[in-house]
Amino acid sequence: MPLALITGASVGLGAEFARQLAASGHDLVLVARDGVRLERARRELSARHGVMVDVLLADLGTDDGCASVERRIADTDRPVDLLVNNAGIGIYAAFGKTALADEERQLDLNVRAVVRLSHAAVRVMTERNQGRIVNVSSVAGFVPRGGNATYAASKAYVTLFSESLALQLRDAGVSVTAVHPGFTRTEFHKRATADMSHVPKALWLSPEVVVREGLADAMRGKVMSVPTRRYRTLLLLVRLVPRSLLRRVMARRGF
Repeated sequence: MPLALITGASVGLGAEFARQLAASGHDLVLVARDGVRLERARRELSARHGVMVDVLLADLGTDDGCASVERRIADTDRPVDLLVNNAGIGIYAAFGKTALADEERQLDLNVRAVVRLSHAAVRVMTERNQGRIVNVSSVAGFVPRGGNATYAASKAYVTLFSESLALQLRDAGVSVTAVHPGFTRTEFHKRATADMSHVPKALWLSPEVVVREGLADAMRGKVMSVPTRRYRTLLLLVRLVPRSLLRRVMARRGF
């Protein structure tokens, strides 16, 4: 069976990636900090789908946490066929009003961990001429966001990094896909203590749809995945309008 390693696998999109990949016959390595939730997921997924599920406790905001996952990715005895870089956090507060340490941790998780784990995966996957990397980015990476500038910038980095890496690896048997969810009903915004009451209902997505479309695009080798037609249309408009107008729209909408 193919093996997928998923970060941030205890909740939200990470947990949904685990469910859908297990259902498609993937063995799993689930990475997160919450050992209780990971163990529960391990039992449920292995019992329901008959796949092997390993858990790896790691805080990817630390050097030690990243190093432990890098070692697992580098293990050629049970090679990782699919890496899903999903772990991340969002800070919904004006830059300068939050502690610098919080902003740095956001970058450690959203950017540094993605780079480190992708680096480990590229080394072993290119040697095998086989593998896939899925980096969970966000539509936030395409627009200026006054309420969480560092988060938007971190996702812009993930997007361009993924696209550039896909270009580099186009003839190496390794595909790279950046998945760009819109507003998704998970614990993400609750953990960020963000008031999302201003977001129209039409913009909310389910994690099932985001993951299903993201994985389908990844399996086709698509570099940029934007789940749902409504968000693909919105991003087309974003690319067409002048940046000055986009900034005015974003300031008025409060996104």
